[in-house]
Amino acid sequence: MSLNSNRAVSLTTLVALLSAVSLAACDPKPKTTEKTAGQQVDSAIVKIEDKAAEVKADAKDATADARAQASQGTKVAGGMISDAAITTAVNAKLAADPGLSAFRINVDTVGGRVAIIGDAPDAAARERATALVRSVDGVTNVDNRLILQKKG
Repeated sequence: MSLNSNRAVSLTTLVALLSAVSLAACDPKPKTTEKTAGQQVDSAIVKIEDKAAEVKADAKDATADARAQASQGTKVAGGMISDAAITTAVNAKLAADPGLSAFRINVDTVGGRVAIIGDAPDAAARERATALVRSVDGVTNVDNRLILQKKG
């Protein structure tokens, strides 16, 4: 091949290459995978809605957990108040009985179970103490540990 024919082939190749690049630049359809501005906004809205639904579900679960814990706390506190009220009522009944001394009888209440510990002047007073304790609202069991006083 001669030098002129090499130049002609190179020139022809160069012209063909430039034509291809020019046509590619004029292509009306972009070949990129980028989203349009509207598609990006739509995608962002979908993501926000999904996240909002997730947060709402988490908040609902947290609210249910908080309610359950509050309910459990109320039951515990209610039990403590109830035990204190029972102890106070038992002490008042024992103090009102002339044969029993509220100062000589210790009253312990746990979960409605009442233990009375101390001295009783006689067997009748000991049994009367058990009956008085049982008559108080909220008492579920009576543990009478009263000891009869020795006369003497």
